[in-house]
Amino acid sequence: MKLPYWQVDAFVDGPLSGNPAAVLLLDHPIEDGAMQAVAAETGLPATAFVLPGENDIRPIRWFASDREIALCGHGALAAGHLVLAGADRDEARFRSASGELLTVRRLARQAAYELGLPALVSESHAIDGLAEALGREPVEMLWRDGGYAVAVFADAADVLALAPEASALRALGNWQVTATAPGTGEDVVSRVFSSGGREDAATGSAHALLTPYWTARLGRSSFTARQASARGAKFDCRIEGATVWLGGACRTVIEGSYCPAG
Repeated sequence: MKLPYWQVDAFVDGPLSGNPAAVLLLDHPIEDGAMQAVAAETGLPATAFVLPGENDIRPIRWFASDREIALCGHGALAAGHLVLAGADRDEARFRSASGELLTVRRLARQAAYELGLPALVSESHAIDGLAEALGREPVEMLWRDGGYAVAVFADAADVLALAPEASALRALGNWQVTATAPGTGEDVVSRVFSSGGREDAATGSAHALLTPYWTARLGRSSFTARQASARGAKFDCRIEGATVWLGGACRTVIEGSYCPAG
């Protein structure tokens, strides 16, 4: 049995940029263990499995190499890129395992889309150990229940200079830590770190958190953002009610078949 397989870079900002995701468009369900095994073999930050659905809403699951991911923004954008390829419609809808309904819309420019996510509103909150873990004192700290910490710095140079201590990040807990500041080319710059100390290439959930903060601070409903990871990523962010829309481009880099053993 062969499964159709693609590898897509999402939220790209030039060649070999954005966050890579494997995507498998399935015509029948497969077991959770099989999905986890495929994700472990791809070794990518996310492997998305798009299942057959009803009423144009397709179930979607995302797996990292060692666990299932509840919500994956770049994996959803990558899946939308493939579902809409050659389609006569400009919108794809997915339902996550937790019941979240996600929409990916095709934009006018080539291979560009926007992903709708729930707006994650944070509050100013002192966070013990955050400055020490990042190695630099932010001008403001924000917190969102669920393990979302944000460190706001005065300028982009502060964010680019960060060299977090992995063990200190792990000591904080199972958090997503986002460092952000006003940008120099784009309106906003950020870097995103996991509790394990790894830096993420492009993070949809972080920008669902940053968009309510920065639209309020900038006094407008949209802005451009750059995630200054080693690969680099670009986002067009806007807020519409309780929904954040993240615009970005995708590039298919591998297309073929996944061939399970047996």
